[in-house]
Amino acid sequence: MQRLLYSFLSFLIFSFSANPVKAAAIEFWTTETQSDRVRTIQLLMDTFQALNPGITVNLIPVDENDLPSQIAAAAAAGTLPHIIEAGSELIIAFGEEGILDVHLSSEILKQIGEKRFYKGALKMLSSPEKGMYYGLPFHGWVQGIWYRRDWFEKEGLSPPDTWDNILRAARTLHKPENNQYGILTGTKPEVYTEQCFTHLALSNGVRQFNENGELVFNSPETLETLNFYRQLSGYNPPGPQSWRARDYYIQGKMAMFFYSTYIMDDLALAEEARGSLSGDFFSDLKGNAFDPELVNNTGVVTIIKGKRPAGYGAIVGLCLMKTRSKEGDEATKRLVEFMYEPFSYITFLHMAPGGMIPVIKEIASMPEYLNDPKGLFRKYGRKKMEEIIAGLENIESFTNIDGRPFPMAGRIYSKMIIPQMIYSVTIEGKSPEEALKLGEGEMEKVIKD
Repeated sequence: MQRLLYSFLSFLIFSFSANPVKAAAIEFWTTETQSDRVRTIQLLMDTFQALNPGITVNLIPVDENDLPSQIAAAAAAGTLPHIIEAGSELIIAFGEEGILDVHLSSEILKQIGEKRFYKGALKMLSSPEKGMYYGLPFHGWVQGIWYRRDWFEKEGLSPPDTWDNILRAARTLHKPENNQYGILTGTKPEVYTEQCFTHLALSNGVRQFNENGELVFNSPETLETLNFYRQLSGYNPPGPQSWRARDYYIQGKMAMFFYSTYIMDDLALAEEARGSLSGDFFSDLKGNAFDPELVNNTGVVTIIKGKRPAGYGAIVGLCLMKTRSKEGDEATKRLVEFMYEPFSYITFLHMAPGGMIPVIKEIASMPEYLNDPKGLFRKYGRKKMEEIIAGLENIESFTNIDGRPFPMAGRIYSKMIIPQMIYSVTIEGKSPEEALKLGEGEMEKVIKD
């Protein structure tokens, strides 16, 4: 904590000794709408205003689902906010609409230091213009396969980091007669299902669009992935499944499951796991006591190796809107710099330990960050935390592959086309070939709309 306090005091001294900016009022829209998080962010804004007399920050929480319509209305009225905290898909979409100040964002990012960021996080917000960014990565999550390392070791199984290893482990550890299942993959038509599929698809070289922006989803690679996904789903608990089936793992009835780092507290803290320890959601789960050794017996793989290694995750960034006020731009720049100061940054990340992981490399190993209010990170230990967070180095999504953005993929994502395709194959029994053809047809409708 002394190091963090020293950094904060250094920033405090700098703020008062530097030339103050001219008076300005700026609007900051955040997609963090929970009341406790809004209070924390407001505390940071109050601190910033105390350090910068003359600058007023108006914090406005906006539900992420409402953000596109709210931005469209503000753009039409000429009342865009100065800064927004939002997911990378939305930021890229706003960038394509031409309403972001890409040059100012890139200038601030380079001043903070590009090399300080994980490469995957930077790629998720890169602009087609070389060396430019739609926004600044701020925090994110990494998806992985979380698995019972003790069960794997007992059976002599390798970690589930390749297609062969995943399938072998699912088959070996699937014992439905004992109410034990090999894996959890989403099969309901919802976001979780798309997230599971996308991780595997990226590892198999699947693309929605080629370099010319042409739709190429109906490919041999996609069909191969869909067939593999159907095979894996045979080792699921019975019936259509969503993220909720993580309860099987937490109650000791499942070998592995796809999930983001948001699961970390449920695996390590009894009070957080409580919702998954009952028999309320599944007739074949009668409830169980919290296993304090579960966190120690759990491993995680964030990179899946198919035809290529692939990581999958999400980035939330800060994007700056085009304004006509130099004073507003300077005040916004100063606010962004303040948000990346260790004191401010760690305070923000600690609103959701595990769910919000740092995109700045050195933060991951700072004692101040690892000493979160819940004591969660102490359960995992510094080495394991660094390994998990390092997954940000290689994350991708269909909206951004190899540093190239594909905004139309974000619109396709919002229509739940891929989860519907998977549901039709895994639950309704449709052939993968037919489902894939129909899925691409739905994507074509989105593109034409």
